[in-house]
Amino acid sequence: MKKHVLAAAVAAALVVLLPSAFAAENPQPADGAAASASADGAKNLESISVIGQGETRQVQRVTVQDTKVLPAGTSIQKVLNRIPGVNVQSNDAFGANEESQTISLRGFNTVRLGYTLDGLPLGDNAYGNYNGLNISRAMLAENFGGVELASGIGSLGTASTSNLGGTAQYYTDDPSITFGGRVSQTFGSDQNRRTYLRLDSGDYHGFSMYVSGIRATADMWAPPASPTTTKQFNTKAVYQFDGGKITAYADNSRTSQADYAYLSKSGMARGLGWDWNLYAPDWQRAVSAAYCAPIYTKGGQRDARCAFSGGVDNIDDAYYQSRALRRDDLYYLAGDFFPSDTVTLHAQVYHHENGGQGHWWAPGQPSYPGTAQEVPISIRSTNYTINRNGAIASATWDIGGHHVEGGVWYENNHHSVQRNFYWITGPVNDDNYLSDPNRRLFYQKYTIITRQAYLQDSFKLLDDRLSIDVGVKSPHVSMSAQEVPGVAVEAPVANGRLNASKALLPEAGIGYQLGAGQEVFLSYAKNIAAFQGGGASGPLLVTQSAFNATQGNLKPEQSRTIEGGYRVVQREFEASVAAYDVKFDNRLLSLNPCPSIQQGTTPLCTTRFYNVGSVSSHGAEFTFIWKPFAHFEWYNSASFNRSTYDDNYQQNGVTVPTRGKVTVDTPNKLFASEISWVYGPWNVGLRGKYTGTRYYTYTNDQGFGGYTSFDFGAGYDFGKVYGLTDVKLSLNVTNLTDKRYASNLTAFTNADPAGRALAFHASAPRQGFLTLDVKF
Repeated sequence: MKKHVLAAAVAAALVVLLPSAFAAENPQPADGAAASASADGAKNLESISVIGQGETRQVQRVTVQDTKVLPAGTSIQKVLNRIPGVNVQSNDAFGANEESQTISLRGFNTVRLGYTLDGLPLGDNAYGNYNGLNISRAMLAENFGGVELASGIGSLGTASTSNLGGTAQYYTDDPSITFGGRVSQTFGSDQNRRTYLRLDSGDYHGFSMYVSGIRATADMWAPPASPTTTKQFNTKAVYQFDGGKITAYADNSRTSQADYAYLSKSGMARGLGWDWNLYAPDWQRAVSAAYCAPIYTKGGQRDARCAFSGGVDNIDDAYYQSRALRRDDLYYLAGDFFPSDTVTLHAQVYHHENGGQGHWWAPGQPSYPGTAQEVPISIRSTNYTINRNGAIASATWDIGGHHVEGGVWYENNHHSVQRNFYWITGPVNDDNYLSDPNRRLFYQKYTIITRQAYLQDSFKLLDDRLSIDVGVKSPHVSMSAQEVPGVAVEAPVANGRLNASKALLPEAGIGYQLGAGQEVFLSYAKNIAAFQGGGASGPLLVTQSAFNATQGNLKPEQSRTIEGGYRVVQREFEASVAAYDVKFDNRLLSLNPCPSIQQGTTPLCTTRFYNVGSVSSHGAEFTFIWKPFAHFEWYNSASFNRSTYDDNYQQNGVTVPTRGKVTVDTPNKLFASEISWVYGPWNVGLRGKYTGTRYYTYTNDQGFGGYTSFDFGAGYDFGKVYGLTDVKLSLNVTNLTDKRYASNLTAFTNADPAGRALAFHASAPRQGFLTLDVKF
């Protein structure tokens, strides 16, 4: 017992040590408590079937070996892009720019999927933080241990309240049992620089740990080449003993991302081009365009100072600058215990503290109005905070041929969101957190309580050829919001409460072994999603009157999924076929009378939320992996999807004809192919991905056709050099053919006949990266 207590004390001290040193350079608010936290440990996916053999659900996996075709440091979310049915988009080579980062799966978008890291909930991956953080800020890509994607039905024990359409379960790697270290340096296009350092203690009587960190910088690939910077540290400690394991993990992340301008089809037609971006550093051009805003238009006449140039014809085509700042501290402490050969216990606690600001230089929002200092631009900032604590506990018991599993999850999340304006007299450096606003539109605080329990039984029949999983879960999420009292605001938002709960949500699956590595499976599940918080502009971030008018009618979104398929694993190949039918009910939609770029800038630009009907999705997914000899692999995937709205809806008394229309940002076809060749010290990889037609309007009058892009990677392993354990050199080229296309789609709208909606970001051009990786 003393040994166990000592191990827990050492792990807890580790969790505090590194963040304390980091905080000296980055002071935190007084209430930013250091805490211990959770996870169920790294999961070794290297020896598990890539196509999910043995699962009663559609599951596919990505391992460390599958990342070589992409540059070092690439977001692990982008790695998922080769899996059938998955569409990952971002306008930067690393897939890490969060404003432009999206993922869709079988008709479900980013925020309707679930995400965990070592079992710890990461929230719904919304760009506007409220209940979690992106995987790039939660884990260094170099510390990746594997990811398991359940494309439609996540496991009952997944700690997520948004997994309507599937879950991505990420894992960190465990410390090495050998003392040593690793240094990696990447140089790339557009001043990309990334330095990674890791030190492993090696095993000492069952205890091992690593301390790692990165510093990364890059310029925009389009003018004005504004910088993005990231500093991040990961620390992990594991203590193994007879009868169990204790794991501690700490992540400390500071990011400052320069955000790109949104584009429109109209702007492209006017010659702005794929590299059109921001006005900076041309301050006068930005000011002249801002004087064309409605606030400066009198009697139908524009201000004499109004001037557009270079193909721009409206104030939304560009703005001076934009930036996103995020700071995160994430900790967990976990224990896995094996009191007997038939019983396993898992316990995990975690803490996550986040502060963020999103800056936009807003044209037509004057600084120092009515004075000699007035300029027609001010900096709008959306400020977020998260302080969440949680615990997860589960147990498994093998009894009489049954594998019984049950668990609970509890989280208490305090979240706030405010929108402010800061006055300026000219260009300033906004690469820092702004304080003391000159105007405040709203300031709202949330308390989000999550309780979830599950119970599942797995057993086998017919000489263990037939596997059956059956279980239920019971999620209960209570979200209350309050406009902060005593703070003057221009556009007060609602006080209120929304609940999303279900007594029992069933899940069942069967699998049958046909022999010779072949199997079939069939699964069924129902799920609901919690309402979103204010950071993601959820249904409580509306006026009090709007909330009062709809609060009694809003229902949480829910899904019903049926999927089945066939898998075969042979020495030279693996293959799978899956088909699915999904019903997505109670779809929530916010309707706003203002253009997307102006929403939230005035009291008139407020939203109301409605349940606008259901979505029906049908599709098929195919995977074929050919491994004819030890040094070669050819991975192929294909997916066909048709997701359509089942209902029309009303907006301002007008029927919006969406029934039968394809859901926005849902490619009808996806094809991926990747060739990997390893021979001696050499490795070479080429990945191609075709993405089919996508729409950004609910009525399908506007969208983009299909495109194909390629990524290339090659490396040489020098082995032991001058006493170093290993030296590798890698070359990666993203967007190999320099194909330009609309990457992520956003700002969805009913219709856009003139193509004026700011609906997408441009893809990054071809970029190259060279990485030297040294182990010692």
